[in-house]
Amino acid sequence: MSECGNEPFALRVLEDSMTPEFVEGHIIIIEPDGVVQNGSYVFAVYEDEYIFRQLLIENQQYFLKPLNDHYPTLEISSLDAVKGVITQRSGTRRKEHKYYV
Repeated sequence: MSECGNEPFALRVLEDSMTPEFVEGHIIIIEPDGVVQNGSYVFAVYEDEYIFRQLLIENQQYFLKPLNDHYPTLEISSLDAVKGVITQRSGTRRKEHKYYV
């Protein structure tokens, strides 16, 4: 995870692959040293591009799953592709603020 550094950082959601939980314009906080587990929302590298998806671990296989069914679930070879875990979400309204463990 050293490519992103060790300090948490923020990114703005730019597309709809993670709706309805994360909509375009939401700000997500990424913890590079966060605990990676099945079901975590993660920031990862796939085919030399950074993406944001939900991590699924099934039978020692790793998948990056979008919440929007119009996007494909992607298989990754190892957890080395994961560069951080999403720990918070914020939006324009207070009710859009949420923490993830």
